[in-house]
Amino acid sequence: MTNASAVSSSSPGWRAGGVYGYRKIAQDLRDLGERCGKHRVYRLMKQEGLRSQTGYRRRTGKHDRPSAVAPNRLEQQFKVQAPNQVWVTDITYIRTYEGWLYLAVVLDPFSRQVIGWSMQSRMEAGLAIDALLMAVWRRQPKGEVTIHSDQGSQFSRLEWRSFLKAHNLVASMSRRGNCDDNAVAESFFQLLKRERIRRKIYTNREYARRDIFDYIELFYNPKRRHGHANGLAPVEFEKQYFSKLGSVY
Repeated sequence: MTNASAVSSSSPGWRAGGVYGYRKIAQDLRDLGERCGKHRVYRLMKQEGLRSQTGYRRRTGKHDRPSAVAPNRLEQQFKVQAPNQVWVTDITYIRTYEGWLYLAVVLDPFSRQVIGWSMQSRMEAGLAIDALLMAVWRRQPKGEVTIHSDQGSQFSRLEWRSFLKAHNLVASMSRRGNCDDNAVAESFFQLLKRERIRRKIYTNREYARRDIFDYIELFYNPKRRHGHANGLAPVEFEKQYFSKLGSVY
């Protein structure tokens, strides 16, 4: 490898949409057998004007009024020791020429993997429940799981609370207006918007659905590296965890 063109063309991260910075590009190149340090990758990318996607800021709230529906059991303790101890969920919206598309996700903070998602044209209770149903179906948790959300109306309705009770899920809620209390979900939405959504123009909801599915299931979960997951993609991080766990017994 002699120039930055080799960096951009060789790296799977760069081919996935040009979202990685020099550290993750260097990790990709090492996986491909290239002998190249991160500082050299930085110099080459800077030389060619290549950079990661940055600059999408989230808003932070200033109000700390306690939840009237469920206590904040998580208290910003996002570092968990195993899968299926804590899940976090949230809803965002995507602009299309056809109108808004609403996206609900459920993530496991252990690996940052999106384990459930749902997209609808309306902000209804079923949107959040469908995403959680996918998570329960995929993970089949054996024990009690804490499910953390904000105080949105979708997470305080009777249907939501009944679903949690029926599936051994315990509600936890952020303080009102405090985005930091649900930072894992907020962080995912930041990545989605800066790495994919803001780079596209969605003519209709179906196009947006397909593109967001592609980002979650074909890039983010199986390929996108995370510092919180030792530089691995969420799927690979969990795979290594279960492999090590199996070797103990």
